Amino acid sequence: MKTSLKGRYKNDESTAFITVAVNAGDVKLLASMSDANIIRGPRLNNLTFTIEKPGSFIIDYDVPNKDFRFQFMNSIRVGEKPLKLTYNHDHGGHRTVMDGALVLDPANKVSASYIFGTRNVKVKYSYVHGGDSTYEPCYDLGNNVWDFSVSKRLCDDVFKGTYQSWTRDFALEWSRNSKFNGKFKISATVNLAGESKVPKIFAESTWDLDM
Repeated sequence: MKTSLKGRYKNDESTAFITVAVNAGDVKLLASMSDANIIRGPRLNNLTFTIEKPGSFIIDYDVPNKDFRFQFMNSIRVGEKPLKLTYNHDHGGHRTVMDGALVLDPANKVSASYIFGTRNVKVKYSYVHGGDSTYEPCYDLGNNVWDFSVSKRLCDDVFKGTYQSWTRDFALEWSRNSKFNGKFKISATVNLAGESKVPKIFAESTWDLDM
């Protein structure tokens, strides 16, 4: 059994999450809970049960809302290239999304996302330079807008910058995923079109315990 404790801070609001995972053969059984707000007083906000088979499917059941979400994953070959497909359905949110990613070679990948019942189609190109720098332009066909991100990996640390043209939000992110030093993510977002240049701060850290 594995337990994960995650803490999150966003400006003046803090939350905590705990997840308990049990391996049952090919599938994983998970139970997760979140505390809505630590600063203003603890309050149980969410209890979710999950059945997961890595690389195949994920089924979530939201106990308080009596709602479910499921995700199916598959991979096929297109011209000897792997095409990864993911189908997501949120029953309560009445939202269905199909994602696809075609890996052209180790450095180049093209992906697309479509929300059923809308004109929302996003196409993204990913290029990895030197094995540690990634450039990702993305174009939204439905809204005729784009965004761009660039990231750099240094050992266990990843530094990333993102710009969204339709909101004029510029974000910087520093994340670490280390077996010895733990996992955390810190990001700040500034809206370049607004009068206030005070950044929105977001921080998240995770601790894993094997029991």
